[in-house]
Amino acid sequence: MDERINDAPAKARRLLDQVRDAIRRRHYSPRTEETYVHWIKRFIYFHNKRHPRDMGETEATAFLNYLARDREVAASTQNQALSAILFLYKETLGTPLAWLEGLERAKRPVRMPSVLSRQEAQRLLANLHGTRWIMASLLYGAGLRLRECLKLRVKDVDFDYRQILVRDAKGAKDRVTMLPGSAIEPLKVHLERARALHERDVAAGYGDVELPDALARKYPRAPYEWGWKFVFPSHKLSTDPRSAVIRRHHVMNKGGRGVTSPLDGLQAR
Repeated sequence: MDERINDAPAKARRLLDQVRDAIRRRHYSPRTEETYVHWIKRFIYFHNKRHPRDMGETEATAFLNYLARDREVAASTQNQALSAILFLYKETLGTPLAWLEGLERAKRPVRMPSVLSRQEAQRLLANLHGTRWIMASLLYGAGLRLRECLKLRVKDVDFDYRQILVRDAKGAKDRVTMLPGSAIEPLKVHLERARALHERDVAAGYGDVELPDALARKYPRAPYEWGWKFVFPSHKLSTDPRSAVIRRHHVMNKGGRGVTSPLDGLQAR
């Protein structure tokens, strides 16, 4: 099946623009936007480029069953596709789908959760250094999810009270967690180097950072303030895919490449 969107009719391309607009109005992440657009394209091509407005529950069920039965995708993958299609109809087309009768759900394998013992965690941390050691220490000692650690801002770390504010956590809620004592001094040294990097960016004409929601419009200078910088900055500047602004984002862990940081020379212990 040819899935190149360039071959789609103009109305399909306009539809995808509407989807992107609806996603951005709700402040979903770029990754969510990428995922939803991908599955909506797949849905359209599966049904020979028919416009979704001319389809409904029957076509959505057929596509999702195809993923589960013929493509044998994981349950989480089928759920992604389902979420994208439900979003398309409810938020973009304004015609929510009714119950998907006959939907075959991909089977979720039953696995026992694997939890590291204290000794195993210590051995793991003993083989890490620099930024990786600090991040792993926060994941283990503060109970942060990977995404929460990557998006951590300087102002979210409170050394006086030894706590971390986790913004927009699971369920779109904020929470407070402890800052591990073993990570305090290495993290302070790390932030000193991160601040020096930020000052070099400002001197070079950059230095702003992406802010959540509409804070940048409300507080125009906030993107340049040190407190809003990511604790773990990326090793290079990049172009924001939405605004085309060149800025330094947080470190990434996409495609199996691992975490890279301009501060990896830091000896954390």
